[in-house]
Amino acid sequence: MKNDTLLEYGGPDGELAASLRYLSQKFTMVTPEAKATLNDIATEEFAHAEMMATIFHQLTQGLTKEQIIDSGLDAYYVNHGLGIYPASAAGVPFSACVLQSKGDPITDLYEDMAAEQKARSTYEYLIDLTDDPDVLAPLRFLREREVVHFQRFGEALDIARDYLNQQHYFFMNKYGCDD
Repeated sequence: MKNDTLLEYGGPDGELAASLRYLSQKFTMVTPEAKATLNDIATEEFAHAEMMATIFHQLTQGLTKEQIIDSGLDAYYVNHGLGIYPASAAGVPFSACVLQSKGDPITDLYEDMAAEQKARSTYEYLIDLTDDPDVLAPLRFLREREVVHFQRFGEALDIARDYLNQQHYFFMNKYGCDD
């Protein structure tokens, strides 16, 4: 379980990737509501990254040499000690290559909904691997937040789609500006 918590911190479907993805995508959203949704959820995902880093720290604090080896953290330990380093459970360092920002509001919102479902699934798998109530409680909370984020992205998708389906008229004054 110790190594697995890194997956939701720095893995491709983890909290760090989600926060950066949503923060990047907000700039090409077509409505203020969609921009606000991405900004709000990006901010919350940064807090979730901090929670996962805290869980990893708490689970690894004070481990003996034998516990580090037995838990499969020896390769991680050689590179990072017990410091928090954004990587997947397999030890692959975080990469911006996992961020999806297409610049198309509809495509990006579908991507975001899929990302929230992948995160929900991962939290369910992590929940399956532990019986520690101090770990289960925050994992269940985070899983519930993924469901809420999925719903909010669905609402933003409806708003963006409605906006894009409207006819837009743009008027210019004699100086060629909208002012």
